[in-house]
Amino acid sequence: MYELEKNNDNTMTLNMGPHHPSTHGVLRFILEMDGEIILSVKPDVGYLHRSIEKIGERVTYPAFMPYTDRVDYVAAANCNVGYALAVEKLMGIETPERAQYLRVIVSELNRIISHLLMTGVLAMDLGAYTPFLHAVREREKINDIFEILCGARLTYNLATIGGMPFDIKETTIRKCLEILEGLKKFLKEFDDLVTNNAIFISRLANIGVIDKETAKAFMLSGPNLRAAGAHWDLRKNETYFLYDRFKFDIAVGSGKAGTLGDSYDRFSVRMKEIETSISILEQAFKSLPSGEVQAKLPKTLKPPKGEVYVRTESARGELGYYIISDGTAKASRIKIRTGSFAAISILDKIGRGLMLSDLVAFMASLDLIAPEIDR
Repeated sequence: MYELEKNNDNTMTLNMGPHHPSTHGVLRFILEMDGEIILSVKPDVGYLHRSIEKIGERVTYPAFMPYTDRVDYVAAANCNVGYALAVEKLMGIETPERAQYLRVIVSELNRIISHLLMTGVLAMDLGAYTPFLHAVREREKINDIFEILCGARLTYNLATIGGMPFDIKETTIRKCLEILEGLKKFLKEFDDLVTNNAIFISRLANIGVIDKETAKAFMLSGPNLRAAGAHWDLRKNETYFLYDRFKFDIAVGSGKAGTLGDSYDRFSVRMKEIETSISILEQAFKSLPSGEVQAKLPKTLKPPKGEVYVRTESARGELGYYIISDGTAKASRIKIRTGSFAAISILDKIGRGLMLSDLVAFMASLDLIAPEIDR
């Protein structure tokens, strides 16, 4: 085991980013190194700060919806419906049943394309470019569905307070089911190409191990927490959007390739979650109720004085909206809690002692995204 020694003649400071192919956005990490061995990792954030929370206090509640896309542009649908749910809880609005089903559908579709991008990028960060192209190809097929639903492929603005701005046609449902069937076949091919690849496994197994207690101490959530062995999924533990009507298991790490909570577990949990999302979608399409998709609301939304915190299971973990209302048409305070902001804090503890190449694999397995860190 390498003994970490700081402040000796062999150490040097290395800037990784803000423009670096493995930083997954405009991020900068200040690395103190002894040769190829990492002594410390200091995140230097702020390059993508846009004052989204302050903007939310300067525009009306409905007008803030397009800005929520920018919290996590890879899983914008989850950001949309999470914010809508928070305002609805604040105002006591009951969302139509069909609209809640549609929110489940768009959330799970977005979870799939987010995980597809993560798994493809992880392979690319390790030097395998071809799997990334295959993953993006499948991702674009689901983006076609989003374009049919709302006219956009990345930042959707697809939720409204009180429901959804659109319904879904039978032709779109049939097309979506066809894409899901094709995705099942792709996952088997991807397993042969990547998941069971000996080189891929050796680059991730036993690297960046995070045990359950450490994950909880650093407030990790989502796949990063479940990969450490924690059976915690807000869709089941604090159900919302009628998720309690669907049968699915929580995907957790197993230590199959190395140690429980290693980088390979974080990859495999996301692969399992793609299968889980496919199952939820098939159930949702089969039992989709008829009815309206938008509740009747006053022309101007003015929630009563009070506060609310609503959290949902986004692709990168817990996405929470804390809103304080002073009774006017604009929020007095908005605070957003994201999975990536919590995950970046663990880099220094787990990254110490890793090789530089292993740090790249570890960071990619956390599925960090810059907009969730700089808001």
